[in-house]
Amino acid sequence: MASLVLGSNHVSLGQVLTALVDRSDDPGAIVWGSRVPRTVLGLVVGACLGVAGAVMQGQTRNPLADPGLFGVSAGASLAVVLGIYLADVTSVLAILWLAFVGAVVASLVVFGVAALGRGLASPVPLAIAGMAVSALLGAVTSFLVLTDEATLAGYRIWVVGSLSGRTLSGIGPALAIAAAGAVLAVLNARSLDTLALGAELATGLGENLVRARLVGLGAITLLTASAVAITGPIGFVGLTAPHVARSLVGGSHARLLPASALVGAIVLLGCDVVGRLIGGMGEVSVGVVLSVLGGGVFVTIVRRGRMAQL
Repeated sequence: MASLVLGSNHVSLGQVLTALVDRSDDPGAIVWGSRVPRTVLGLVVGACLGVAGAVMQGQTRNPLADPGLFGVSAGASLAVVLGIYLADVTSVLAILWLAFVGAVVASLVVFGVAALGRGLASPVPLAIAGMAVSALLGAVTSFLVLTDEATLAGYRIWVVGSLSGRTLSGIGPALAIAAAGAVLAVLNARSLDTLALGAELATGLGENLVRARLVGLGAITLLTASAVAITGPIGFVGLTAPHVARSLVGGSHARLLPASALVGAIVLLGCDVVGRLIGGMGEVSVGVVLSVLGGGVFVTIVRRGRMAQL
């Protein structure tokens, strides 16, 4: 309700409720034209990043793991830059598909590189391969945007991460992909509980480590790719939401995954509302607000020793 009511343009709660029932009585087309789409997308993206973060931390047993660790965000960014640089792509739908394809391809490269080493049974090769691929793709992206002003102008609008200006038109495929990722995450929940005991003990209990990794990594890729494609790269949600959820419901992933989705959605929408109120008519992108508030909150949690153990 706060996301529907609060913003740079004043709309009362009564007007919002009336507009939700009767679209012809929408004051200035603000409710259905702007606030409903960004609220729906905020809920979806926040939930996707929250669940992806919980799966990521469970797979790697690393409390500082982030969904972007597997090169998802870097791959999406490079694909968008290439689209703008080579074909002058500007439409939101085209950028969405470019971002998704880039994210998936980058994840497949990371999986392939990791499989050439010690395999997928251990999370260490995946983490190392993810950081290496992310660094490489980031370097190529930086080179392109620094050598072409038009590419930089188009890329900087997308890369900050924002819900502003997004619509529900053509967003169906991204939502379907996010739903598929959520299903894989649910299927991976029991394996994540076993992996928390350690790889050797999980194997002794009959867990197929390669299958558990592939299902979990598939969930991370689909959830993060769809989120990045919709809003651009957004940090801290996937990192902090699982910790907050873990402190509330414990470490069992059957409870942790839905709790992380709820916390992620609340955090993202809350920061979006803050960005609308502090930015005046111009507004501040939710990615910027998250970088400022999310970093401070996370440091506070760590310093107070309230970060739940994996």
